Amino acid sequence: MEYLIDFLESKNVAKSKIFQHLKCSEDEARILQALIRRYVEGEVDVGVSEILSEIFGRKDYAHLQRIPLLKSIVDLGWVIQSSFSQIKLNEFSNLELYSGMITPSPTFLKLLEDGNLDMILPDITPYNDHLEYLKDQFFRIELYQKISSTKLNITQNAPGIHRLQAKLQLLETRISERLKVTKSEVVIENLFKEHSLESKEQIIFLALLKEEYSGEFENLREMNTLIGLVSFDEYERIKNRAILEEGSKLIESGIIDYDEMFTAFGGVSRSFYISEDILQKIMHPDKEHSKKIKLDMLIAEQDIFELIEPKTNLNDVVMSPKIKDMLESILKQVDKSVIARLKEWGIKDKRKGIDAKIILYGPPGTGKTMTALSLAKSLKKQVLNFDCSKILSKYVGESEKNVRKIFDTYKELCGKTKTEPLLLLNEADQFLSGRSSDAGASADKMHNQMQNIFLEQIERFEGLLVATTNMLESIDPAFSRRFDYKIEFEKPNLKQRVKLWQQALPESAVYEESFDIKTLSSYPLTGGQIQIVLKNTALKVAVKDEPIFTMEDFKMIIEREIKGAFGEANLVGFLK
Repeated sequence: MEYLIDFLESKNVAKSKIFQHLKCSEDEARILQALIRRYVEGEVDVGVSEILSEIFGRKDYAHLQRIPLLKSIVDLGWVIQSSFSQIKLNEFSNLELYSGMITPSPTFLKLLEDGNLDMILPDITPYNDHLEYLKDQFFRIELYQKISSTKLNITQNAPGIHRLQAKLQLLETRISERLKVTKSEVVIENLFKEHSLESKEQIIFLALLKEEYSGEFENLREMNTLIGLVSFDEYERIKNRAILEEGSKLIESGIIDYDEMFTAFGGVSRSFYISEDILQKIMHPDKEHSKKIKLDMLIAEQDIFELIEPKTNLNDVVMSPKIKDMLESILKQVDKSVIARLKEWGIKDKRKGIDAKIILYGPPGTGKTMTALSLAKSLKKQVLNFDCSKILSKYVGESEKNVRKIFDTYKELCGKTKTEPLLLLNEADQFLSGRSSDAGASADKMHNQMQNIFLEQIERFEGLLVATTNMLESIDPAFSRRFDYKIEFEKPNLKQRVKLWQQALPESAVYEESFDIKTLSSYPLTGGQIQIVLKNTALKVAVKDEPIFTMEDFKMIIEREIKGAFGEANLVGFLK
């Protein structure tokens, strides 16, 4: 406590040992001296009016004339707002500051304890390994965090920020100098060069890497927090958002990725993280890593699955609040803090991927397949689609083999590509229908065997599986406990039909003056039927000399659709 005692006992504060580090006037230092005296006596929070009156007196309002001195040491970072104060130090006027409460800042207390704020750096030596390099880089990110945090409390041009920026510049120079004398390869530096990452992109990457090593959740993963590290004003914040948006170098090259989750207010938040293969190369630089094989290349070599790249996410789908709530709970499984809690409670094993088996049931055209694809898009997953109507074989025993082949091939594809696409079993009625109690006939026996194998495979399945069916009433009860989520899709209500028509109708088309979307919505159509009606009406209107959409055109097609002239609509899924 040498420097603290010296500062307290100095009759001439300008001669104290730390005065040169304060970069302030003698009167400003006297305010700090009075403040720290109160602090060591146990008075942590002190009124501004009280401390100014004590030093400068109230005669001729001398204490009021000294308010700018206090404002100056606030900007220097030696004094901060008391937890009991109702004003914000970066928004105050002189008179507002006068009525506030202050306390010594942690930086000032550290200066009193150590005697200086200079950063002691080691000699310039080569990096012996990547951990030594990361230690310097993570210290660098800590400084960026402090600068970002400081900007929220004091003005941008304050010397407090300048001191942090000087430390940062010194550290960055030292890192550069050490890299120059390092002979061995540094994996991260090679990554930066390979992808031509600019300085701000490197900082964001290192911040995310620091999160991975520290085991923290969500502290440095949110977009605004990451952008704040590399932005010094609001204009830069807006400009730098492009670094983390779709099409940016970091995301497009697969270096980083993100999870999307619904917020409590109906919006969507993004949590960023480093891609698994990149992370493994960094954490285990000496280990050989097999090159990732793309899923589409393997799909072309087999005839079981269809690979689908979803185009819409869950925000694009019209759905009931109940369905939305259930899907939100599924999306939250990718939240790292949720995963940590589940593992701690023993609910989830060490597997990193999402685990959910979902059955979507309801009439055709109500959005089951579209919802499954949109769920995959929201989770940034590809879809392996299997049409279950193809499973039956005229050869005895082939259907059972084909059931096993679905799941065996899925596992094989996941292993080779190191991905976990969503497995979609469309029109799975025959898998799920009740087993025959009279298994004497060979067809019934084969059907029961096929279902037993399917039950077994569903039980053992790891990953995200969605099955769709039109007929829940015929489903074997044994399947109920195999699915984590059972989601019913009903025909859309009037409000949902209005929304469906609003989204479906082309904006560039011409409509008659009496056109009424509410009248169209009064017909009890599904989303799939609305798509069919629109398509057939558009074909009818397009051949007219004057291509104007009329209510009569729509009514004619709707009535034919309802009467079943086109059969049951086979389009599934509907957009907002």
